[in-house]
Order: sequence, then structure tokens, then C-alpha cells
Amino acid sequence: MGASLLPAQAEEPHTVTLYAEGLGDTQAVSTTGEKQAPDLQRSSYNVYVKPKPTPTPTPSATRDSGSSAGDGGGSSGPLFYTGGGAPAEWMAAAGISESDMGYVDYIVSRESGWNPNATNRSSGACGLVQALPCSKVPGNGYDPVDNLRWATGYATGRYGSWAGAYAFWTSNHWW
Repeated sequence: MGASLLPAQAEEPHTVTLYAEGLGDTQAVSTTGEKQAPDLQRSSYNVYVKPKPTPTPTPSATRDSGSSAGDGGGSSGPLFYTGGGAPAEWMAAAGISESDMGYVDYIVSRESGWNPNATNRSSGACGLVQALPCSKVPGNGYDPVDNLRWATGYATGRYGSWAGAYAFWTSNHWW
């Protein structure tokens, strides 16, 4: 058993850069017939990010079972509301006073849950206040401001005020 062991010798680490690796893969164009080294500038780079297109909302059409008179949209069905906004903004735009907003909020919360596109399948009532028929609302019955403007006239004409409409609603659970 006369074997001799030699100490292990590690090779020197060879550093390879991405630049050095890429030099072999580059293509050089020469007009004089000799190969030229590529001129790589490392001071800056440009990145182009293609922006995502913004979606355009399209109104969905459903059948209008509640009214024989159209909503002005022809036979394609009602134009549902896709605008946005908040209940306080809609009430202010409809001309409802701040003192009446609590009454309106109570009624609308129970009629449609503040969904401007709410439709009663059996009666055809539509919008925030469930106007029946929907064609009574000038403009678009699904537009919250148009719906609330109409409701203000209805509340004051039938019950004297929004407070009167609230009192009737709390007694009868409809208005």
C-alpha cells in the first residue's frame, strides 16, 4: 500500500462578465471588410412600456318588461347607468335640500339599496326610487339624478314633502 497523496489544487476562479460573453454573439457590420468590435454604450437605456388600453363601458341591454312606451332608446332596452358618483352628489345635483337627504336616504336604501340600475322584475319599476312605470321619469329612469328629480316632484305632489313620504313609507313599507 504505498500510495502517495498529493494535496488538492484548486483552479483560479475565472470571472466571466455578461459583456465578455456577449462579445462572441454580436454581429458586426463592416464596410471595409474587416470585423469591428461593437460599440456598446452603458450610460443609459430606454424601456418602452405599452400602456394598457382604457376600457370603454358599454351599456347592457335587457328587456323592458314594465312599460309599453319606450324609454327613448328604441327596442334595444333601457340604458343602464355606468357613470359613478355617490348618493350625496346625486341628491345635491337633483336639487334635494340637505334637510331632506335623511328622508331620501331612508326611502332609497329600502327601495333599491342605492343601485341606480335596480329593476323590479314583476312590476317593471326602475331606478333608485323604483319609479313605476319607468317611462314616467323624464330623461333616463336609470340615471340617478333624473330619477331623484322625478321622485322629488312625486314626494311633494303626493305626500307634501319628503318628510311626508318618509312617514308614509314607515307606516306602509311602500310609497
